[in-house]
Amino acid sequence: MSESSRALARSWPYPRHGQFLRHVRKASKEWFILRGYSVQSKHPHVLASRDDWTKNIILPEVALYIQETIESRERAGKRFALHRSIHNGTSSQAMLFNLVGPLIVRSDFEPLSAILKHFGLEWPIPPLMVEFEYEDREVFNEDYGQPTSIDLVIRSKKAAYSLFVECKFRETEFGGCSIFGKGDCDGRNPAHKFSLCYLHHIGRRYWTLLKKYGFLDGLLAEGVSCNLATNYQFFRELLFALENGGSFILLSDARSPTFHCEGPTGNRGLIDFLSKLTPEAVKDRLISVSIQDLATEISRSGRHEWIDEFALKYGL
Repeated sequence: MSESSRALARSWPYPRHGQFLRHVRKASKEWFILRGYSVQSKHPHVLASRDDWTKNIILPEVALYIQETIESRERAGKRFALHRSIHNGTSSQAMLFNLVGPLIVRSDFEPLSAILKHFGLEWPIPPLMVEFEYEDREVFNEDYGQPTSIDLVIRSKKAAYSLFVECKFRETEFGGCSIFGKGDCDGRNPAHKFSLCYLHHIGRRYWTLLKKYGFLDGLLAEGVSCNLATNYQFFRELLFALENGGSFILLSDARSPTFHCEGPTGNRGLIDFLSKLTPEAVKDRLISVSIQDLATEISRSGRHEWIDEFALKYGL
């Protein structure tokens, strides 16, 4: 008699995302309990109220910096998109605030620049402009609705080169196309006929920029299905970086199999897959860095006492 599917599932040679998620939720729950914070009864890895989101931030000066940034944006008539799940202990936005926020408020970017230089990336020339939740509607002509938002941008005030960082923690994907998700698109590939795409029809520049940077000279144009249907966010943010003369950096957790995953039959994960759809001419401007490597570099500097607390909070 052949093995059951349940037995075969246990022999799958790659890690499962659920195992990772349970681990980081447990670490978050224990961190909140240790501090006596009120949490949701059914979800103890989530603070009781979204209004308590500052308790999800390790350093008070980082929470204050975020609050002041929100107020400054509001005064300027701009928005700062605090995620709905900012009070969740496994929020990727809160995790980014906790990992990179202290480097910003202390003006110490050496650990981050050292990691990126290891990948051959040029570090922007100081003085720097560093922003969380960066938007620019003009890049794709996103004249209404929610524009493309980049988690972190590091720009030089003297030169055009910039670093665009997307942070993923518990996520199981890059965001998909809402038009496809709502059932207003059948998912066929518009690479050879842009008019098939509703977003192109209303003036968005996604497909024209994909053509400009050579994406439509390769595998992206060959399939019958539209890769933007499921990986819309990835291509938008990579194109956003390219159009601004910069590089795109994914910061993700090495324990999650979603973006990187090694195993006996070869590498898996979205970065391995999507890099194959990225033209060779721009592939060196797509970089993937692990949270663990950056945390190690920060610890090695000896200047950031909070990194041990970060490791505890996220179960590193």
